[in-house]
Amino acid sequence: MTVTATRVQALTVETTPLDDVRHILPFTDAHTPLVWLRKGEGIAGVGEALRLEFRGPGRIAQASAAWKQLAAASTVSDPVRMPGTGLVAFGTFAFDDESAATSVLIVPDVVIGRRAGRSWITRIRPSDSHVLPGVPHPEPFGAEYRLTMLPGALTREAYKRAVAVAVERIRSDDLEKVVLARDLRAHLPVESDVRRALVELALGYPECWTYAVDGMLGSSPETLVRVHNGTLDARVLAGTSERGRDAASDRESADGLLASSKDLEEHAVAVRSVLSALTPHTSALESSQSPFTLKLPNLWHLATDVSGTLGDGSGSLDLVAALHPTAAVAGTPTDAALQLIRELEPFDRERYAGPVGWIGADGDGEWAIALRGAQVKASGDITAYAGCGIMGDSVPERELAETKMKFRPITEAFG
Repeated sequence: MTVTATRVQALTVETTPLDDVRHILPFTDAHTPLVWLRKGEGIAGVGEALRLEFRGPGRIAQASAAWKQLAAASTVSDPVRMPGTGLVAFGTFAFDDESAATSVLIVPDVVIGRRAGRSWITRIRPSDSHVLPGVPHPEPFGAEYRLTMLPGALTREAYKRAVAVAVERIRSDDLEKVVLARDLRAHLPVESDVRRALVELALGYPECWTYAVDGMLGSSPETLVRVHNGTLDARVLAGTSERGRDAASDRESADGLLASSKDLEEHAVAVRSVLSALTPHTSALESSQSPFTLKLPNLWHLATDVSGTLGDGSGSLDLVAALHPTAAVAGTPTDAALQLIRELEPFDRERYAGPVGWIGADGDGEWAIALRGAQVKASGDITAYAGCGIMGDSVPERELAETKMKFRPITEAFG
């Protein structure tokens, strides 16, 4: 059922323990999975009990208000009481205020979860119904497939030209950083099992958030914000280098990243934007004194962890609304960066680089930035995106090479 924010229907929610479920992905739908997974733990949804849709500049704030209304009207039985139990919605939001893409919160009929060695099932129904959804069974994955992703609206040469234009603007205008993306396209045969790509992502990138919501799927290394019992944490990523061919060159690559003035400046801009957005909502906020290198299977990132105590009763979606878009995915100043993105990118980013994650009845939740991913449409059309932070000393060829690294998780998962 799809409703608007002004017509939220009350739900009845029942969570009960399960014997330990080692793998939750097989419980999801082969074509429209709902997944939030990291290190083998998380939640998976089946069906749609309720779908809330939003558009425009106020989409995240509207979603937060609608969710609070729904949670207050619903009846929840949750003896398990862990993150991800009780009333839960999966969400994915458009990057740009002007995007044609719909932003959604999806409450599944059934949620299967696993965390800290404990498993559970949540079943959700309209409050005026007395019929609980049935218990889903794990389904085997469909046949294997291999796809080749081809250049999309912005070719490699066109991307280098866009980077060169951005560098000129940064040097001449009041613009410090802009994040430019390019796209790849492919087509997935109608009967293909999307979960196969998710398995590859979850196994290949266990430290990342493997997500799938309304066709937006991937494995993101960047925690936008996580809220639990009045505390928050986030991980800011900006600055990238390729992994080395052996241990010595790998260490050299990481050390070079820590010494790169371009990457350190880019990272500092991203950290400042997160701290500025979170400070009004916190009574205490701290971050790593200096960035550290985060090792992923295909690249190194500069990373900074942020943690704090909420001071104004905000829920996770309230903080998402305050944070998005961060300088890590847009640039700074924000308005000028967004305007240049619209000028230089010949496509709608849709949900790429937007918030993706889940929220619970109490407002707690986990949200990442939809990176290292792709949008899979009902038609089978796939669009993958990868972007880089452009500074005044960026070199177009190097930025293009960085996008190739960032495409690897999703191109390998499908190919």
